[in-house]
Order: sequence, then structure tokens, then C-alpha cells
Amino acid sequence: MKDAGQLKLIANRNRKRIVEMVYRAGVGHVGGALSVIDLLTAIYENEVDFGESRRTRVVLSKGHAVPAVYAELAEKGIVKEELFPTFRQINSRLQGHPYTCDIPEVDATTGLLGQGFSMAVGMAVVKKQEKDPHKVYAIAGDGEMQEGQMWEAMMCAAHYKLDNLVLILDYNKLSSSHPANEIINLEPLGEKLKAFNYHVIEIDGHDMEEILAALEEAKNVKGMPVLILANTIKGKGVSFMEHVPKWHSSGLTDEEYGIAMQDLTKEEEALVHGV
Repeated sequence: MKDAGQLKLIANRNRKRIVEMVYRAGVGHVGGALSVIDLLTAIYENEVDFGESRRTRVVLSKGHAVPAVYAELAEKGIVKEELFPTFRQINSRLQGHPYTCDIPEVDATTGLLGQGFSMAVGMAVVKKQEKDPHKVYAIAGDGEMQEGQMWEAMMCAAHYKLDNLVLILDYNKLSSSHPANEIINLEPLGEKLKAFNYHVIEIDGHDMEEILAALEEAKNVKGMPVLILANTIKGKGVSFMEHVPKWHSSGLTDEEYGIAMQDLTKEEEALVHGV
């Protein structure tokens, strides 16, 4: 198990990989990948053992944020970084959404918003039936919560008391072009999910200590699914991307790439030296 300090450094490396991938390919959903990478890093590093035949599963329901998964799989040595320039290109292993046929370590092929969480519910049901003790983690976006299928799946998970299922909401509060709550207001989101019989844990989705504490708390919940309501920042870690809707999906110029890598290198130095 890696501690918070180690995970912060890995997450920062993964941010560099995300920026590198989108820059080299000239396209990609960079903002939402940067907002969710701390959460994915903690889960993959501490909760997933790819050597196990029956293991923890991770479903990226907000599949367009897949550069974050590829970055972490590169950290694991499963994806080669030299493939980054092929991201979203025809016949590349690095498709624009998770695709299990090309990368078996990706646990669900997702694309249409809302469907990934339904798959995660199904996985959790099967694990219950087979007495498999491993968790299923599903990561959804706040814009995705406007899909009716999400709410149907949430009711189903609560009905079957799937305490092996953890829904993590990457609550960066920006959809593709506007604030999510201006399109369809989700609030009071935590109270709604409590009313759905979820154990709700609200955290700062970039605070690694809080992430680890939430994952640990989720392991001890019995009789109901868990929602980790992770307050995040779209474009986190890159100064000119944070809170800016444009970076939902956009390539980077040479100048933007240079600034982004400078920001992340500065953060790495601060983490190493404890500044």
C-alpha cells in the first residue's frame, strides 16, 4: 500500500502523461482527465492487483476521461508511453474511450454516458452472488448525472444493497460548455443520494489523505452502496485550464504545452522538497 505522499507524486506524473498524450495526439478530453486522476491513481495503486484472477474492478463511466486511465496504466507498465501520439487514431490501442478488446485491464467498454455505471451495478451483483470479496469502483461525471439511466441504476444498486459498489462522482461542476448545475441542477446532491439509501462521503477529490480515508471508510460500510462525492477542479494542476470550460476537450499549442509542463514540474519539485 502506498502512502499519500507517494500517491501525490504518482498522480503528478500521471498529469504530465495526460498533458503529453493530448498534446502529441492533438486532441482529447484533458480537463476531466486531470480532475479525476488523483482518485484513479489512489484506486489503481492501492486497490487493484492485476495479478489476481478475481480482483477489484474499476469502471470509468465518464469514458471520455480515458487519458487518465491510460496514464495510470503507463505507470503500471501496461501501456507504453510511445503509444501516446496514437491516442484516438484509427487502429490505435489507445481509443478515445475505454475498450476492453484492446486493453483487457480496462474493465468496461464505455462511451455513452450513464451506461458504465449500469455495467458496474451488474458486476457488483455477480460478485455478491459468487461471494467475491472485491469491490467495484465506478467513476461518473456530474454532467453524466443528468442521464436518467444513472438514477435507474442507482435505485437498483440500493434495492439490492450492493455494499461492494462504490460510486465516485467527479464533481468538477463543469459540463462540456457550461456549469453542470446551470444545465440541470443536481443539488442538494448528497441529500438526494442519502434518500436513495446510499452511504455518502463528501471529500476534496484532490486531497490524497481525504481520498485514502474515504476509500477506507467505504470498505466498512454494510448493507448499502457508497457514494464518494469528490469535489474537484476541471483542469486541475494546469494554471490556464482550471475552471475553464474550453478544456473539456481541446488540443494544446506548443506554448500551452510548455506552460502546462512547467506548472506540473514546479508542483513535482514542491512535492519532492515538501514545500
